Amino acid sequence: MTNTATSQLRQRMIEDMTLLGFSPGTQRGYIAAVRNFTDFLGRRPDQADGEDLRRYQLHMRSSGASARSMNAAVSALRFFFGVTLGRSDANADMTTVREPAKLPVVLSPDEVARLLEAAPGLKYRAALSLAYGAGLRASEVVSLKVSDIDSKRIVIRVEQGKGQKDRYAMLSAPLLDLLRTWWVAARQRGVMLPGGWLFPGQNPVNPLSTRQLRRAFDGARAAAGIDKRVSLHTLRHCFATHLLEQKVDIRVIQVLLGHKTQVASTTLQAVKSPLEHLKLPST
Repeated sequence: MTNTATSQLRQRMIEDMTLLGFSPGTQRGYIAAVRNFTDFLGRRPDQADGEDLRRYQLHMRSSGASARSMNAAVSALRFFFGVTLGRSDANADMTTVREPAKLPVVLSPDEVARLLEAAPGLKYRAALSLAYGAGLRASEVVSLKVSDIDSKRIVIRVEQGKGQKDRYAMLSAPLLDLLRTWWVAARQRGVMLPGGWLFPGQNPVNPLSTRQLRRAFDGARAAAGIDKRVSLHTLRHCFATHLLEQKVDIRVIQVLLGHKTQVASTTLQAVKSPLEHLKLPST
């Protein structure tokens, strides 16, 4: 999208996504997908017809695009044509692609322990421990405020997680102790503002970015000598897998991951976090 007309379409699409509460990451992905389609088309995207959309999907397939990339493009173009342009072409002429079922690569409890010990500093060790010990997404970890840690009810309040939903996540005693240690250290260093972010960025007014947290994960993985192809999101998979190995009901795990409706705090407290099974040195 380069000329005035396409820039106006881009702005209209951003407004539509904003009205519907799409996250910044989703908005960037949708805009990029429409831009890629425009580059393929060679003209304004609103001038495309159903056959153009079909040709583009065939082009993506022949170019070796993954099923996930193709389905992401379908979602973005369906939104652009259906919502921003008020047309039904994308629904009729683009189809989702079945993704091959693959088991995610996970780390063993020993590998998780080594990775957490190798984290570059107390802040990152606490943040990565949250991702694993509570099964949080990276965006949920960095969005936490001090007030979201409810030490009385022993739960973590996650506001506006994926799908714009509030939920509660589990909080184990070892994780609470680690977070308290980090809170004391951060307050003494003057990097945590009253009522501010649990994990402040370089400027305490702003939270730690997901990019910084991913870099910390990659550094800890390398320092721990782990050569598996894993990412920060793997810690969430490890959380679920290790709970399954503890014989926790899959329906409870789905709730803990935020895939299902709310659950009572007593149910959260009844499940033992996999973090409690790790052999970690005291903080």
